[in-house]
Amino acid sequence: MFCHRIGQHIPRSCSSFIYGPKGQGPLGGHRRVTTWTPLAGAFNTKPGRKINWKNENVGLFQIPELKDHSGFYLLQEGVREVTETLCNETVDPHRQRKIVQVFDDLSDSLCKVADMADFVRVAHPDKRYADAAEDTCSEIGVLVEKLNTNVSIHSALKHVIENGDHVDGIDVIDKRVAELFMFDFEQSGIHLEESKRQKFVELNESILALSSYFVQGAQRPIHVPKASLPQNLRHVFALDGDNIYVTGLFSDHYSDLVREAAYKIYLYPHENQLNILHSLLSQRNELANLVGFPTYAHRALGGTVAKTPENVMEFLTTLAGRLKDKSNEDFKMMSRYKHKQGAQDINVYPWDVSYYSGIARHEKCNVKSSKLAPFFSLGACMEGLNNLFKSIFGVTLENVDPSPGELWHSDIYKLAVTHETDGVLGHIYCDFFERVDKPNQDCHFTIRGGRENSDGSYQTPAVVLMLNLPPPQGRVPSLLTPGTLDNLFHEFGHAMHSMLGRTKYQHVTGTRCSTDFAEVPSVLMEYFVSDKRVLSSFARHYKTGESLPENVLDNICASRKMFQASDTSLQVFYSITDQLYHGKHPLGRSTTDILADTQNQFYGLPYVPGTGWQLRFSHLVGYGAKYYSYLMSRSVAAKIWQQYFKEDPFCRASGERYRREMLSHGGGKPPQDLIEAMLGESLTTSGLVQSLVDDIEG
Repeated sequence: MFCHRIGQHIPRSCSSFIYGPKGQGPLGGHRRVTTWTPLAGAFNTKPGRKINWKNENVGLFQIPELKDHSGFYLLQEGVREVTETLCNETVDPHRQRKIVQVFDDLSDSLCKVADMADFVRVAHPDKRYADAAEDTCSEIGVLVEKLNTNVSIHSALKHVIENGDHVDGIDVIDKRVAELFMFDFEQSGIHLEESKRQKFVELNESILALSSYFVQGAQRPIHVPKASLPQNLRHVFALDGDNIYVTGLFSDHYSDLVREAAYKIYLYPHENQLNILHSLLSQRNELANLVGFPTYAHRALGGTVAKTPENVMEFLTTLAGRLKDKSNEDFKMMSRYKHKQGAQDINVYPWDVSYYSGIARHEKCNVKSSKLAPFFSLGACMEGLNNLFKSIFGVTLENVDPSPGELWHSDIYKLAVTHETDGVLGHIYCDFFERVDKPNQDCHFTIRGGRENSDGSYQTPAVVLMLNLPPPQGRVPSLLTPGTLDNLFHEFGHAMHSMLGRTKYQHVTGTRCSTDFAEVPSVLMEYFVSDKRVLSSFARHYKTGESLPENVLDNICASRKMFQASDTSLQVFYSITDQLYHGKHPLGRSTTDILADTQNQFYGLPYVPGTGWQLRFSHLVGYGAKYYSYLMSRSVAAKIWQQYFKEDPFCRASGERYRREMLSHGGGKPPQDLIEAMLGESLTTSGLVQSLVDDIEG
């Protein structure tokens, strides 16, 4: 009820990975002296630390208790004490503050510890910190569970919603936030009788365990006897005695046979994983039924832009129909490239898509990747982001020195986000480089949410952006591929949503909103980074200062547009499968049968017998019934881009409108209201579909 995090974004297709033919001459258009801004210079080298003569440890994230790992236990105790005090205040008939303020204090106290600990447990290289954070997450989880079933504070909140608050009344924002708290209560079964509430708790614990087992199984390598593979394929895969183990799909391997073998082996439907998925889906449905929803999808989609599973399915099936012909054209083009590569069988199979679409994009781009990379140093890309944000928002990114003990690793940058008149809006910690045992995922983590303080000041937000870029080596900075450049801009979309939100309450700060709205700012950033004018503003060689020639920029942008229909059709197929799994139960068929029928109907390539792709689809855990969110967010982002930024991506008036109408509210208004206010029109299924179709055909 009280804590929430926007984590890993939904992955996009491989369309942004660009390579090109060998033997290309040096690139470079206009040459200039290589002078970098302080921001670019900082990010083109590993973070340097100034000597601190006082050597005073301020604690991790400047939290005094976290000068060492044992401080997590002090934080746990502190949260328990604050929670008890605030619960007592909630039910006090002589309460002197609005009940929404008290509830938001509860939410803020819990989230400042739980969200931070959630990050530390996965990212801190010191096992003592990681273990203490893990324990803290568990303890806070138990505390939240008790709050979710606390009848007394629920009754107090319900009374205020129905009758008004005796303290200063209740305004529109108060009512919205109070109703969100009530919605969370009801989703947790607060209205049930005691035996059913206990059943809810048991189901929820079981679902958490099954989710963990499923994710582990989705990532597990497959072992097969090496004798089961032809001699000429065995050397490609890792050997373990008499076994070969396959760790992935090998989607970009040049051999059709290797890709086919990897696909069929890695996606083999193991019975244990099938059973885990079946139990997970069944128990989710049972939990939804218990609290009054016909399906899990109905429960999951409350408060979203889409609102209902029926609306989601209408959007997806309509989109599938509009994309069918264009998607088939994409597959025919892949077939032609397969023929050009000398393949005897020119039919396109699922294991061919990434490889042959990549070949086509490479040819279109006509530039070798190693020739492009020096123009996209991390420092140059950060300078590009800074220039963009300064233009459209009046906001700058400044690399600042952290205090001793503030960081979890020496490779972290700390950014102050400063508005030209409003001052410091918040801070972004940039954990960008690969390291041993670091999660291989790109994420936005909230560490502290923004909100108004009782004294009139503002609690500024703090977030972490996690990427996995190669670190600088000697005098060579970290160099980005078009794919990692997309990810950088995408994650900064989330970060700026957090920074630019100026909400009254922490419960609706920044990205604390529905998933199909939270992805809009991040997807919109992908449109900026795909625009030639934006790319040309920062793409320059880290050593010579040369800018990329105009024709190369044109080719990069054109290659990004290729195969959009088939890429989108794949996401439609995934999204419909997700909806069907979380629809009416019992399913009546196996998850594999549902997958096969859905793929055959909505994707241009047929299902491969003997495979179970759904068992590797770990997003069924984090995005259950919500996988459609990226497509719907992309549709909205495309509309915003077309109306406000396509003419001029650096337009300040458009940026101010975007900040005012959408970003500043976080989750403080219904997401559909925010989008309609921004676009000046009502959202309809046909309009959302048309937006994506226009984007693909444009």
